[in-house]
Amino acid sequence: MLAICSTADAQHTDSIAHSEVLDDITVTDAARRKQLATTAPVRTLDSEAMLRLGVTDIADALHRLPGITLRDYGGAGGMKTVAVRGLGTQHTGVSYDGIALSDCQTGEIDVSRYSLENVADISLTVGDNEDIFIPARNAAYAAMLSINTIAPPTADTRPHLSAQVKVGSFGYVSPFIRYSQNFSDRFAFTVSGEYVYAENDYPFTLYNGNVVTRERRTNSMMNSAYGEAAFIWDAGRNSRIDGKIYYYDNNRELPGQVRYYTNVSLEHLHDRNFFAQMQYRTWNSRNLSLKLNAKFNWASSEYTNGLYQGGINDASYWQREAYASACLLYTPSKAWAIDYSADYIFNNLNSSLETDTRPYRHTVLQSATARYANGRFTIMARLLCSLYFNAAKDGESARDARKLSPSASLSYRLLKDEGLYVRLSYKNIFRAPTFNESYFFHYGSTDLRPESTDQLNLGLTWEHAYGKASYFRLSADGYINKVKDKIVAVPYNMFVWTNINVGKVKGHGIELTGTLSHRFNQRFTLLTTANYGWQKAENRTNEESPYYGYQLAYTPEHQGSATVSLENPWANVSIHGYAVSKRHANNNHYEGTDISGYADFGLTVYRDIRLWTGTLQVRGDIKNILDKQYEIVARYPMPGRNYQISINYKF
Repeated sequence: MLAICSTADAQHTDSIAHSEVLDDITVTDAARRKQLATTAPVRTLDSEAMLRLGVTDIADALHRLPGITLRDYGGAGGMKTVAVRGLGTQHTGVSYDGIALSDCQTGEIDVSRYSLENVADISLTVGDNEDIFIPARNAAYAAMLSINTIAPPTADTRPHLSAQVKVGSFGYVSPFIRYSQNFSDRFAFTVSGEYVYAENDYPFTLYNGNVVTRERRTNSMMNSAYGEAAFIWDAGRNSRIDGKIYYYDNNRELPGQVRYYTNVSLEHLHDRNFFAQMQYRTWNSRNLSLKLNAKFNWASSEYTNGLYQGGINDASYWQREAYASACLLYTPSKAWAIDYSADYIFNNLNSSLETDTRPYRHTVLQSATARYANGRFTIMARLLCSLYFNAAKDGESARDARKLSPSASLSYRLLKDEGLYVRLSYKNIFRAPTFNESYFFHYGSTDLRPESTDQLNLGLTWEHAYGKASYFRLSADGYINKVKDKIVAVPYNMFVWTNINVGKVKGHGIELTGTLSHRFNQRFTLLTTANYGWQKAENRTNEESPYYGYQLAYTPEHQGSATVSLENPWANVSIHGYAVSKRHANNNHYEGTDISGYADFGLTVYRDIRLWTGTLQVRGDIKNILDKQYEIVARYPMPGRNYQISINYKF
């Protein structure tokens, strides 16, 4: 039976598709169960959990998940990209309502572009799990970050409005509005928009030998806006159509790296992105389900540098993508599910540079997956075929690439009456170089070799409920990664990256997570979460090299986070923090290029007030409460102590 659940997490569980449709039901702990019994690590945060944990944006949410390395250039306008277990940002895919986001130029997704206020839940999957009814492209990453925004229609046909304004330090102001309505019990519609302005002129301390001065970030203004509209239509008892239109515009200054004796920077970047996507799903009484996806994506970036006369360093880029996908799921019995997915992607990139070769690429991805689940045992196996056909209109093109990539995973419930599971997963994945890595002037190479990665994970999860609505959950995962022809990106500035083949990389590590939710009574609930990750990602190319065994650039060995929140009748309080150990700004660990470790702590206080027919929420956040100066990317200092106040009214 297909259960259409009201929670965002449950609505995306498409693997279970059968003939009979039930009425809507409510599932409150679907995300918890999903994380517990998966065959590979899955970490999920819904909007309620993010509020209780004091999360302020998507990048902040990712800090609360183990195994993630976040690159942050500081302030509201700083680009924020995510990598998992030292594999690099290009190995981490990001999907938006089930369809992958893309950037063929860099292969990196800036998660700061997406508003937390519009998010129902986010989840991170490392490797493959038992949800097999997905596009082949979503399976073609080492890890997938899923962002979900809209819930299915219900019988509630009243209009709902959420209006919010945020203000904060360093000239930050951000109004947000979202309107949603079920025009019937079959059609849901939502439209939302957000504007963000920030000066980002935060102070920092500059150390130059014995000279210590107090400076301010300059040329760091951000002026961005986004808008999107989405719908879900249950066209019949056995079919559903959903679609989305999205536009983003960010006109910002780039402060550049901190330099001695001068803080002059006239770099400027104007990013725009538009995409439209649609998904159709249907299922019938013969246990067949079909999912069709289509998407068009357009993006541009215009870079200028006023320090160079004649605009000799200016550059503009335009990229386009056409994407289509078909997934066919067959469930011959309750235990068996078989999926075949095929994707086609066309990408091209043009620029204003005289050296532009106008590259384009045809990509064909196919996956065949089988899953068997019977009682306490689940096993999944997949074979992914990747074909990349490269060409360029005005010059030499990168080499074509093709690969078969197998993966397998299993989960077993050790005790019949206890939520104790063991999981084991293996995944081989293949990553072709991005257009920047292949064609970027002075930095790209058409001879750059693709990466091939092997991932092995062994984990244990345990959840135990006690008392009235109280529980604790623990998980431990150990992993080994081996990468052949690893492509490493080291930032030259905020817009240019140096790309090199390291050769062989071996990574291994441990991830530990714990959650305790204790309900004292109906008025008081204590939530405590913590995670810790230890990872080694080492150059293993040449034993004779003096750099053999060195940790890769920007990969910390230790990182972790913790949160304690108390829900009470007066004002809910959350104290949270995360810490990262020392990193290196390059792969050779040259003297003076270490980036010191840091710890960042924050405080969140909020209260909901019933007002008229809706709820008024007043919230205050203090970030970096200890006012510690630190860097995530070398010579890009992060803000010190700062605040944010938000007022939200929804009905």
